[in-house]
Amino acid sequence: MDNEQIQVIDLIIETHIGLERQDPGSHEMTAKALSFLDTRSISRAADLGCGTASQMIILADSLHGSIVGLDQIPGFIDILNANALKRGLQDRVSGIVGSMENLPFQKGEFDLIWSEGAIDAIGFEKGLTHWNSFLKMNGYVAVACPCWFTDEHPDEVERFWSDAGSGLDTIEHNISAMQRAGYAPIAVFTLPEQCWTDNYFAPRAETEKVLLSKYAGNKTAEAYV
Repeated sequence: MDNEQIQVIDLIIETHIGLERQDPGSHEMTAKALSFLDTRSISRAADLGCGTASQMIILADSLHGSIVGLDQIPGFIDILNANALKRGLQDRVSGIVGSMENLPFQKGEFDLIWSEGAIDAIGFEKGLTHWNSFLKMNGYVAVACPCWFTDEHPDEVERFWSDAGSGLDTIEHNISAMQRAGYAPIAVFTLPEQCWTDNYFAPRAETEKVLLSKYAGNKTAEAYV
């Protein structure tokens, strides 16, 4: 791509496409979330905003049914499908390009809707409300979303999230939002700090160094990093 024409969305994709994870988390935390569910009852699952879907390997090992991943970035879905083929999972695991705000599925299609680190892009309550009708009766939704742990927020941190377009709320507020959207909460837990630092921020920072070198002098790239 022309150095002068690079857009922020292109930089976001280029930063994340080679990373194992496109969001904070870990295989251990994915397994922990699954431990609260009756996985024997899950025959059809969706992973929304899946990225390249490193978490889908854990899902595929734990669930016996089919899993479809959805993301708006075609390059992420290409990697997901290639990895499924490489692991011989193509009969049960597949990825499609699509929007979390306008799901291309049948109503009542899924026993489980999964989403790690993506729902805040469309709004926590808005996303859960839209997704609800795509679940079967007694189906599950499992989401990871940035939250305030307290009611006291440093101005600089609050400004950072606001500038990024994310409206963060407390865990208690989000539990209430789930209930308003028609869900009965089963379990809530927070991610350990290393899920953010070691598993996401540190690998991303290394990729951003490469971008600064590749697009040296480009103001859009410098502002993005």
